[in-house]
Amino acid sequence: MTTGRSTPPWVWLLLVAAVCGVSSAGALFQHVNEVPPVLRASWRLQLTALVLAPLALWQWRSTPEELRTRWRSKRSLQLMGASGLALAAHFATWVASLDATTLTHSLLFVTAHPLVIVLGMGVLARTATNVRAPARMEWIGAAVCFVGASLALFDAGSAQGDQTVTLWGDALAFSGAVFVVGYIVVGRVLREWMPIFLYAFPVTLVGAVVLVPLSWMIEPEFATFGALGWMEAEFLGWFLLLALIAGLLGHTGLNTCLRYISPLVVSTSVTLEPVIGSLIGWWFFDAGVPGFWTFIGGAVLMLGLMMVVITSERVSAIEANPHEATGPGQTEEGT
Repeated sequence: MTTGRSTPPWVWLLLVAAVCGVSSAGALFQHVNEVPPVLRASWRLQLTALVLAPLALWQWRSTPEELRTRWRSKRSLQLMGASGLALAAHFATWVASLDATTLTHSLLFVTAHPLVIVLGMGVLARTATNVRAPARMEWIGAAVCFVGASLALFDAGSAQGDQTVTLWGDALAFSGAVFVVGYIVVGRVLREWMPIFLYAFPVTLVGAVVLVPLSWMIEPEFATFGALGWMEAEFLGWFLLLALIAGLLGHTGLNTCLRYISPLVVSTSVTLEPVIGSLIGWWFFDAGVPGFWTFIGGAVLMLGLMMVVITSERVSAIEANPHEATGPGQTEEGT
């Protein structure tokens, strides 16, 4: 990774575009809410998998045989399958939350996965030797997150645009944050050696396939739209936007930025998703203005998330380069 001074200007433009792309997904999903949520999530992943397929094939051809063998190993396939299931659960619960609460509340709670990670680390650090205990500022950030979430919930029952804030919808969105942690954790393990598209394509495909029978079982409207209903003219454009803008530009763009920009900058930028996503929903889709407590609680929640993200990235940087964290007259504990 290059330093900030030598970062090409196009990378900063890509970062802005990628964050906006990721942030647009909620408003786009909510706009096509006549389609049941689990099926809607499957359609999005189906189209994303189709977009990723030629890129994965291109990457496969240029991948050394040693990595191909490792990719085909039982452990790698199991991990990719588990990641695909976590991704499916994330999208199913998050998209369902967009039908059950407001756009801003859904985005606030689904982006709270850093809080989930801190809590998980706190539990696992007691039994797993390879998991570090959260730093003090991570715990403080998590506490701030809880305060912000509690304040935002005072708006429960209030209408914002065509949607109403509900505890059930917010709980679904937070469930999406819990499930996406599995996708993130597996991704960090496999992406240490696996090329991006060889990871993203099979995981996305698994998620898309799993959600089809799930929709068939629990959504009566499945028969009306069908497993491949995104091919209909009235839906194709919207789901192409989800696949290309939110999926390819958003997620692949962020991964590209990580090659040139500090993970701290990228991670902090992503925490702005509730703000940018709400603005996109308000400007383009008349999603409504958040209530007073959503503004206050959302700001506090995002502050807590930024505290967690910044501290986590700094701790990771110190662990990776401990000699850079200590200078003359300093110890690691004093930094």
